[in-house]
Amino acid sequence: MVLINLMRDQMPAHTAVIGAGLSLLQAGLQMFNVSSILVGKCQPLDIEPDQAAMDLITQLEVNAFSIWRDRRFTDGLASAQASVLFFGGSWLEEEIFISALQAAERGYDVRLVSDITTARAEADRSFVLDRLALHGILATTVRQMLLEWAVCLGDPVLLQKVQELLS
Repeated sequence: MVLINLMRDQMPAHTAVIGAGLSLLQAGLQMFNVSSILVGKCQPLDIEPDQAAMDLITQLEVNAFSIWRDRRFTDGLASAQASVLFFGGSWLEEEIFISALQAAERGYDVRLVSDITTARAEADRSFVLDRLALHGILATTVRQMLLEWAVCLGDPVLLQKVQELLS
């Protein structure tokens, strides 16, 4: 999970929508033991002081347009043997768009988590999503992502936990 400039957009309407998605995301990342990279203006997720959870978060103070030139970012992905990247944050038509395209160029399977992603100009959202789709980058939501992960793993106990979380 790559979250870019997540706290940049503090408009009340966006904050309420993103807050709900982030609560689910936080619980899901812990449940699935998924690592996250926070880039730029991101406050760490509101995670309990559980060291195991904190070990899964890397915070990088780097310009989002240059994350693919940052060794900490690329080495972190390589050491995690990541093949699928999920992006969210601000701004969709700027940092998220460029970072996602660069990930796809490098052979990653890329997803955009749309309910935790804001656009600077909301009118541009559909154009950006169309362009990303042309490169195989599909949009999803936190809810869809967590349910897909649970079903793909085939663990009935985990699936039940996710269904409870989503209800």
